[in-house]
Amino acid sequence: MTQLQFKDAFWCKEFTLHTGYEALVQRLLDGRKMCKDVEDLLKQRAQAEERYGKELIQIARKAGGQTEINTLKAAFERLKQQIESVGNSHIQLAVMLKDELKGIEEFRERQKEQRKKYESAMERMQKSKLSHYKKTMESKKTYEQKCKEADEAEQSFERTSASGNQKQTEKSQNKAKQCRDAANEAENVYKQNIEQLDKVRTEWEQEHIKTCQVFQLQECDRITILRNSLWVHCNQLSMQCVTDDELYEEVRLSLENCVVESDIDYFIKTKMTGTQPPDAIGYENYYSKEPNRNNSSPTQSCGMMKRFSGLLHGSSKHNTESATPSAPPLAEKPDGVYASIFENQQARITASQDYRVLYDYTAQNTDELDISEGDIVVVIEENEDGWWTAERNGQRGFVPGSYLEKL
Repeated sequence: MTQLQFKDAFWCKEFTLHTGYEALVQRLLDGRKMCKDVEDLLKQRAQAEERYGKELIQIARKAGGQTEINTLKAAFERLKQQIESVGNSHIQLAVMLKDELKGIEEFRERQKEQRKKYESAMERMQKSKLSHYKKTMESKKTYEQKCKEADEAEQSFERTSASGNQKQTEKSQNKAKQCRDAANEAENVYKQNIEQLDKVRTEWEQEHIKTCQVFQLQECDRITILRNSLWVHCNQLSMQCVTDDELYEEVRLSLENCVVESDIDYFIKTKMTGTQPPDAIGYENYYSKEPNRNNSSPTQSCGMMKRFSGLLHGSSKHNTESATPSAPPLAEKPDGVYASIFENQQARITASQDYRVLYDYTAQNTDELDISEGDIVVVIEENEDGWWTAERNGQRGFVPGSYLEKL
């Protein structure tokens, strides 16, 4: 298909009008506005991408998940990492959009400078054409007026000659001659103006053709640049989607490694508190142990009340099973509560020795001592009821003897 040309389609029949040229200038101004519209779109999109990327990074860094364990925790950590990576990629996309925006701005300014140069040349040519046209039309009007005066003078001379008055005849003849000379002179000026106007018209046509060609080339470049820019923009967005999907695919792969059974097993192995429930509490007759009670020394009674008070409030020995993970259950004496208390209160005084704590234990009473796995404590007394007196960091209290390992 033959390409239509601006230079063949934007002329005007009226010599003094420039409708075609004005239509071309308006087209270029509209194209300039379109460039600005594309720039605004890219600018706002870049701002949105940058804002979105920063918000994603903030979300990823503030996300919790520290309480989770094992494979699900690993998957969640991977998700946070990839969200931050997605945020960074969107910030990078914003940078590319800004670069594209800068290119369009520079292109628009270059076109503006070139257009201004040709517009100035066309404005000069149009002014010159209109000035010569006005001058030519005035000379034409003068020429026509002088011709009319010459014709009238000649007609008057003819009438005077017919009357036979010699003096009037000579006078009319001289006037007719003068008018004819003036008409001839006006004709020459008119012809010269016509020639000059035609020369200016030719120059204007050439300038018009050249300007039309430049304007058409500018319009072609503008459409090409904007089309390519929008194409690149769409490609960038598509690539961003691909990048996002690739990053999230790593999260999906991490989630495939998240096994429910594995997480349950991990929790049980690391946090288990025991495999057997506590034994039932048996009935003990108070009076059946009366002799032992009467023969007990004040020290034994005091010790009995201390341990018994612990039992009434929930024995630390039994509570240890539910409060401390992986600790072995403390042994119970089969002879009953009171008998056990009396016998167990016979403390065996030993030389102070260092022991390592095997399991965590949280004190249940004020006379007990908090210990943690790995602590080093000094054992003061080894009581036969399984509760030993130990000292750590200047603090002394009862601890389960089964939780300690001699160094």
